Amino acid sequence: MKKNIAAGILVSLALVYLSVRGIPWAGVREGVAAMHWGFALPALAAMVLMQVFRSIRWGVILGPMEKIRQRTLFPITSVGFLAIVSLPARLGELARPYLIARRSGIRMSAALGTIFVERVFDGLTVLSLFALTPLLTPLPPWLLRSGAIFFALTAGLLAAMTLLLLKRERALGLLRPLLAKLPAPYGAELAGLVDRFVDGFQMIANGKRFLAVAALSLVIWVLDVFAIYILFPAFGLALPVGAALVVMIILVAGIALPAAPGFVGNWHFACILALGLFGVAKADALTFAILYHVLSLGVVIALGLPFLPFQRFSLADVRRQT
Repeated sequence: MKKNIAAGILVSLALVYLSVRGIPWAGVREGVAAMHWGFALPALAAMVLMQVFRSIRWGVILGPMEKIRQRTLFPITSVGFLAIVSLPARLGELARPYLIARRSGIRMSAALGTIFVERVFDGLTVLSLFALTPLLTPLPPWLLRSGAIFFALTAGLLAAMTLLLLKRERALGLLRPLLAKLPAPYGAELAGLVDRFVDGFQMIANGKRFLAVAALSLVIWVLDVFAIYILFPAFGLALPVGAALVVMIILVAGIALPAAPGFVGNWHFACILALGLFGVAKADALTFAILYHVLSLGVVIALGLPFLPFQRFSLADVRRQT
């Protein structure tokens, strides 16, 4: 865990350096002062709705194991995303599984499986939207090739998860001889952990839930594109919807890397890289990245902090639960 934290901090520091190198700070200050804050309101509303739909989607994914009301799920979702931005190297991803395991009959390992399902659907949705981007704006060949490769990998991962769910006993039968070579009782415990983790995939085998999760994922990421697009004129950027799609896609890839708390550096470098493809000057791109970052973190903090006293946890708690 310490190595993951150190890696996240080092990556973020390197990207902070690349983001600010050669920046004329006077231009950044002028950009912040000239921002039209009226465009921030619809962007903030879209960000709040994203969290609402994320909570609803998680309820659909958890449904085959236990039906949990939104009055329980939304506070956990809000605190979970606060943990993601507060802890380095995405260690906060463990918060929601831990909290839902405390407040339901769902085991933490199975809840971890549902988070994995979420991430796969997020990847497929983002990459599907990316496939539409060339219809809206020209893209460099390297970006198109990268998108196609990652879409194929993510689709393959979903197929493997489906096969593992449907052929669970056969897959575990192949795995148990390998785990049996581990010192007792670790082999048996790991086999049980894998079995419970696959429990989190159950939604995949339910056609209605599959379509509901796919639809909710589309709504979530379209809202994200809208939030980015509506912020462009706030900075005087006359960019097409395709540019908002590209910013979203590269930003998702950037914050998937190990990062310091708040994705500092990763967030800013990704925005600069994406906007640079559309001829936006580095100072203007950094101004956009800073304020978009502040608004996004502000929403997560504002939604998560009120529930934090009632959903407390620590990494030590998480380790004991796992």
